[in-house]
Amino acid sequence: MHWLTNLHNPGMSTLIMINPHAAGGRARRLLLPLDVWLTALGLAQKPDIVMPESLHEAHHAIAKRPQGSMIVVVGGDGTLNQMLPILISGKHVIGLVPYGSGNDCARAWGLHKLSWQDALSFALSGPASAIDVGRIQLNHRDPHYFHSSLAVGFDASVGNRALAGPKFLRGLPRYLLATLRELLHLKNWPLKVQADGHVVHEGNCLLASALNTPTYGGGMPAVPHAMVNDGQLNLLVGGSFNRWQTLLMLPRLLIGKHLGHARIQCVAFTEATLTCPAPVPVAADGETLGFATHIQITLLPGALQVVKKT
Repeated sequence: MHWLTNLHNPGMSTLIMINPHAAGGRARRLLLPLDVWLTALGLAQKPDIVMPESLHEAHHAIAKRPQGSMIVVVGGDGTLNQMLPILISGKHVIGLVPYGSGNDCARAWGLHKLSWQDALSFALSGPASAIDVGRIQLNHRDPHYFHSSLAVGFDASVGNRALAGPKFLRGLPRYLLATLRELLHLKNWPLKVQADGHVVHEGNCLLASALNTPTYGGGMPAVPHAMVNDGQLNLLVGGSFNRWQTLLMLPRLLIGKHLGHARIQCVAFTEATLTCPAPVPVAADGETLGFATHIQITLLPGALQVVKKT
């Protein structure tokens, strides 16, 4: 059985939010067993459980909580990404029950191998600590945020295909299928990439991604040395690649051995700017943000309080 021995401040307002659309809709089935499990614990103050059908409803439910509440998100990287603006502004403490298709955030937090019962128990009783967040501005418009990765170019196109992929595939297999499909439409973009005032790349570019976590795309170790609390983001830039070269690079990426390639750069940064004369696809934590010609990325150090193992 999973008993809580060190519950967060008993007076803290606690909300458990299930994304019913996560994991291809499978998260919806957790509502009843999760409620029964919490009831069996006999807590003096049982957390509230909501399952909003829309993003508007989810934001409204969080907005009603006092500042600094405990918010447990049941879902994946995309679910957490969509909640980031209101979670940051409300200075809430975030717990996570991984239930998505990629779960790279859960890997970085040391949660991806836990059952939902163990993950929920830990979210309600584990220690909270600060992690970094990335802020994005596309074409000088309102900001977006990411906790795991920002993909620009090929990676973003792959992420878009993964979102539309077969629901029976999850994690890395889903992204690998999307990668193979995207190879048929491979494109390089004329990008100028600057990090902390220095030009990192200027010319044709397959991808330019910013990572806060070691993995993206359902477990691919893109920046194995990345940490979510080290006060920096990591810019992964791939120069010009054709289909064959990209296909040969995939095995190296899957085992984290791609960083030694002559056309791959990895640069730590706190502020970066990407510009392109033609609109380039952009995605944050696997969620499409559309296309942009000007992308500003800024580190927000220690912007989010989360319950994590590592």
